[in-house]
Amino acid sequence: MAAESPFPRFVSLACHDLRTPLATVHGFARTLERIEPLSERTLTYVGMIEAASAEMVVLLDALALAARIEGGRYEPALVEADSLELVRTAAERVDAGEVEIAGTGGEVQVELEPVTRGVAAFATCALRHGGIDRVSYAVQGAELRLTPVAEDVAPILLGDDLRDLGAATARRVVEALGGSVAVDADALAVRLPTSGAATDGGP
Repeated sequence: MAAESPFPRFVSLACHDLRTPLATVHGFARTLERIEPLSERTLTYVGMIEAASAEMVVLLDALALAARIEGGRYEPALVEADSLELVRTAAERVDAGEVEIAGTGGEVQVELEPVTRGVAAFATCALRHGGIDRVSYAVQGAELRLTPVAEDVAPILLGDDLRDLGAATARRVVEALGGSVAVDADALAVRLPTSGAATDGGP
């Protein structure tokens, strides 16, 4: 068997070290908002810095998680959750457009934060890369169907065309937990794991 590549650990280390200067940028941006008499334009710029640094934290978290999965070091903290509530929470995080939700939830067994973030990332990817302002999640127990998914957007959602870190990481998380992600006609079909699904930490 080939030796494990050191690259996933290299990426994890880089993500860890980048968090310190990023926290400094984010912290001082928030401090400036509170203590300095800034003009409206400057406040706008400071707000943009704060928002961008917060987004960087999310991206670093996704990259570090993907590295742990690829390196076989992902140890999820599994909890029972309702799939419909999970999707509702995820939809609240999407600011690229509107997310409609319908259906009936069911019990799933997931690591809640990464999976919620991943469900939001799938919707954001479909909106941004599809050039649309609305998507829908149809929930049926453990299965979530995201529509519409254009033919050229499908490979991006699946992470086969690496142009969206959030979606690529989301697929790896779902599959590492024992679920599945596939394109079915004009939908992205995400099946979340239920109790008893294998979670070996592999990609």
